[in-house]
Amino acid sequence: MPSKPDEAPRIEAVPDGPLAYERGGALAHGDLLDAHRRPIEAPDAALLCRCGASDRKPFCDGSHVVVGFSSARKWKAGAGTRIDHVGRAITIHDNRVLCAHVEYCVEELPAVFDRSRTPWIDPDAASVEEIVALIERCPSGALSYSIDGVEHRDVDRPPAVVTAKNGPYLVEGGIEIAGEVTAPDASTEHCTLCRCGASYNKPFCEGKHWKVGFEDGQV
Repeated sequence: MPSKPDEAPRIEAVPDGPLAYERGGALAHGDLLDAHRRPIEAPDAALLCRCGASDRKPFCDGSHVVVGFSSARKWKAGAGTRIDHVGRAITIHDNRVLCAHVEYCVEELPAVFDRSRTPWIDPDAASVEEIVALIERCPSGALSYSIDGVEHRDVDRPPAVVTAKNGPYLVEGGIEIAGEVTAPDASTEHCTLCRCGASYNKPFCEGKHWKVGFEDGQV
C-alpha cells in the first residue's frame, strides 16, 4: 500500500532479519541511493539486507535465515563516552562508539585527525572552516563541533539512505530509526547502520565491515 503524503520516512530493524525501510509520503520522501548517490529503484516499503549475505544487495533475499543471522547487540545500548577536544576557536566532540570508520577525517584532514598520536585530534591544526566542512561530512555522528559554546550536530538536508561502497547505510535527513537507542549526545539527523552483519552495536555500524572484508558488488 502506498504511503500517505504526511508520513515520514522510517527504518525498523526486524529482529534477526532485515531493515524495513518505509520511504514516506510525497512531502518527506526518503531516497535510496547508491554509493555515487544515484537513485536505486525501490518500492515505498522495502526490506534492506543487514546480514551481509543477500545476492540482491541492498535488498533482502531471505539469506539471513540461511546464515543464522542474529541481530543481538553486544554493546550496551547508549554506551560510549564523548571526549571534547578544545581549541582556540572550535571544540571538536568525538564519540568513538558511533564511529563507522568511513575514514573521511583521517584521509582528508590528517593534520587534525591523526591516529598515530595522543590525543589524536588537534582542533588548532586547520582553519575553522576546514574543520566544520569535514565534520559535516562525518556520516555516523561520531564527530560534532561547538563554536562560542553552541554545539552543531545536524546538517540540513533531505532524507536519504546511501549504500556506501563495501560499507554501511548512511542515513541522512532525520529518518527515524524506530525503537533504537544510540549513544548519548548523538545526532538524530544522521547515523550509519550495519549491513555486513558483524557489528557489535547493531543496528548501528562500528566499522566491522573492514575486518570481515564485506563487499557489496558496487563499482
